Amino acid sequence: MDTCVQHTQRPVWDIFIRIFHWTLAASILFAWWSGEEGGNWMNLHMQAGYLVLSLIVFRIIWGFTGSPYARFKSFLVSPSATLTYFKQLLGGQAPHHVGHNPLGGWMVIALLTLGLIQAGSGLFTTDDIFTEGPLTAYVSGDIASALTTVHKATFNIILAAVALHLAGVVYHQRFKRERLVQGMLHGQKPVADEYAGPPAPAHRAMVAVIPAVAVFTVLNLL
Repeated sequence: MDTCVQHTQRPVWDIFIRIFHWTLAASILFAWWSGEEGGNWMNLHMQAGYLVLSLIVFRIIWGFTGSPYARFKSFLVSPSATLTYFKQLLGGQAPHHVGHNPLGGWMVIALLTLGLIQAGSGLFTTDDIFTEGPLTAYVSGDIASALTTVHKATFNIILAAVALHLAGVVYHQRFKRERLVQGMLHGQKPVADEYAGPPAPAHRAMVAVIPAVAVFTVLNLL
């Protein structure tokens, strides 16, 4: 049974969440491509990594201070509740969620964690020839080598997580008729009585934007 009932379209995803989402996706894609190309592209590869790290800093702060549906407390539930939702999903009885559903919520955390590990380890990596991260000189060769291995291995895990994420989007978009992609473009989603409130005012985002910009700036100065 399709439990996705069309209700009134209301703003759910604020402009900052949407910019974060698409910019992070583009940055990861470019980081992958430029890393594979190597050579002169490695400077831009590192810039993409700095951007990923800065975006994650923004998202973590916005997850505590941002709009109702951007906050972690709005979509993170216990493992048992997540398992219950998964069983309901398999049985075609999953309830509609205005924001992230339980599985989607934990995928957000997984991707943020993996991105943090990937970008963070990249600060210490080296190819022992031309390219090294801005903090490589501050650690021993053994640690730099270990973090380089982590950096390379983590990206394969990110690819698997992204594939799983996209499969979930396709399932909800195609079979449950939830317009997730469109919602992440214009910010509107069908909402009934459970609406938690409109997006936060733009000026509040400065509490997350300023630290993110500071991180990006400092990394470029190293």
